[in-house]
Amino acid sequence: MDRLVIGLGNPGPEHEGTRHNAGFLVLDRIARHEGLIFEPAATLDDWSGPGDFLHARLYAPDALLVKPTTWMNRSGDVVAPLMRWAGLEPADVLVVVDDMDLPPGRLRLRPGGGSGGQKGLQSVIEALGTDRFPRLRVGIGPPATDAVRHVLTRFTPDEQPVIDAALVEAGEALMHWMLWGDIEKCMTRFHSRWNQGPASPAEDAGPHDAPGATGEKREDEANESL
Repeated sequence: MDRLVIGLGNPGPEHEGTRHNAGFLVLDRIARHEGLIFEPAATLDDWSGPGDFLHARLYAPDALLVKPTTWMNRSGDVVAPLMRWAGLEPADVLVVVDDMDLPPGRLRLRPGGGSGGQKGLQSVIEALGTDRFPRLRVGIGPPATDAVRHVLTRFTPDEQPVIDAALVEAGEALMHWMLWGDIEKCMTRFHSRWNQGPASPAEDAGPHDAPGATGEKREDEANESL
């Protein structure tokens, strides 16, 4: 196996299709296109680690699509053991994550950087002990008021066509990365196609107005899911 692609999200039917589950949506789109079915962790050959994930195996390119079924802020509990099991380095692990700082459907590839306040991404950084792994950020748009409520909502009918198109583009970009493993070339190819300019350093390093960044008290489940 050459690559791991991790889509971040929250488990349970109540979270299906929500903005915070953009990582799941991208992997689901790839799986449908490739005729794959996500299976429980117990079906993964020679796996004896945590069972909190679903996986789908590609063979050309040789890669594993993974949807952690922990809460968002515990995503790293799955990613680090899987990387060790596969004998891969952080550069071989790409994380797909939602981003409130980007308009709905805007896509941005990066070779590394901070979490920007996204708790799932922060969990992966802490578990791997580095932020030097590639990621694809999927824009979900900024909140009108409360960030927690915003990320747990679904896209509006006006936004959905843009999101659907973005899922197709994201799938193509990830297939390219899984085949070649070169995030810089992938960025060059797809960012020009998406007509994106260079990002400012703050986009990957600085906190955004993310859930938990305001210091407000949240219910336990909300904290775990963000």
